[in-house]
Amino acid sequence: MCHVLIIEDEAMIAVDLESLLECEGASSFSFAATQAEAVIAAQAHRPDIITSDVTLLEGTGPAAVALIRAVLGNIPVVYISATAKGCCVEDRVTRTLTKPLDRPAVATVFRELCDISRA
Repeated sequence: MCHVLIIEDEAMIAVDLESLLECEGASSFSFAATQAEAVIAAQAHRPDIITSDVTLLEGTGPAAVALIRAVLGNIPVVYISATAKGCCVEDRVTRTLTKPLDRPAVATVFRELCDISRA
């Protein structure tokens, strides 16, 4: 089982991500359009992986992720945003992709992060 928190303020992109990640093996989802909603959603159901936009309706994805990780640990994250490059440090459990969505790239990164989260 893999629970994904999708932090995205554009509903069409969130639904597209859900469909894609479900095909890749994600079993459940939570959604948030703001920084505060993301933190609440993560506390309600700890995600195995987070996908996040950078710029949100209120707050930012990186700030939400920092708050979530401070409480729940180093959850794998993929930032998917037109402004992701240069704003988010990539490490063992963090990746960045740019919009528009590159579906094969999202699928590949998701599989990589799933493998890390299971290890």
